[in-house]
Amino acid sequence: MIELLLAISYWLHLLATVIWIGGITFILFIAIPSSKQVLGAESGKLMGEISKRFTPLANYSIILLIVTGIVLTIFNKNFSGLELFGNNWTLVLTLKHITVLVMVAVHFYRGLVLTPRIGRTGSTNKKASLQKLSLNLVKVNFVLGVLVLLLTGIASVL
Repeated sequence: MIELLLAISYWLHLLATVIWIGGITFILFIAIPSSKQVLGAESGKLMGEISKRFTPLANYSIILLIVTGIVLTIFNKNFSGLELFGNNWTLVLTLKHITVLVMVAVHFYRGLVLTPRIGRTGSTNKKASLQKLSLNLVKVNFVLGVLVLLLTGIASVL
């Protein structure tokens, strides 16, 4: 029975990862460049709509990653309790979790603080500056997401 729980948790964890990091990748490398090429200055409206649709998926993915991550950690043979640096696996997992926490913080800062501020800003220059910051934070999350995948790969061979 525990094997079934672990298999389902692992599958859901991977699915949530693909949705969140895959969505970030799609937005950065496909949606943004394509919308700018086709729509020019109007691309911001399309990206706003894409963001409205993607953000709930990312939020649900984050919740799923936290829940399944706890299950997968607790039932892993290398788990040594709350001893953060008990072995190499725990060290890598701790680094991975810190990286994920930064990603989550960036995600919610963009959604709960930065996006409303952009919407309230009347100044074109200030709005452009905040939008650039928002895009740079998406890029940061992309890099951190790739790092999380690398740390996951490292942890899997320890």
